[in-house]
Amino acid sequence: HVQLVESGGGSVQAGGSLNLACAVSGRSNRSPYMGWFRQAPGKPREGVAAMTLSGWTSYADVAAGRFTISMNNAKTTLYLQMNSLKIDDTAMYYCATGSGPVEAGEVRNVGSWGQGTQVTVS
Repeated sequence: HVQLVESGGGSVQAGGSLNLACAVSGRSNRSPYMGWFRQAPGKPREGVAAMTLSGWTSYADVAAGRFTISMNNAKTTLYLQMNSLKIDDTAMYYCATGSGPVEAGEVRNVGSWGQGTQVTVS
């Protein structure tokens, strides 16, 4: 059973940076893709970045050039470095694992979700 626990959210001024982390345990071979999603109030959840254990990455247009997805060498923590934050980036951010495929930074067929971490940009 995969468990995902996010941390690192908070409040930041526009133009600032945050680094989100997701602790991963109990990984399943049936879910080789990992990614970050976000959901703003009144909007559907959207994928922002995805990667495989081998290091392949994919980004949504809203994230390209500003966000970087990565993992530690032990493959136990997934990160999302967010730079040049905008007010529109305000949302609850979730990490997830899934069987894929990945389309424009969004992992399809998600099997496990974290509980989310709030990012507020003002």
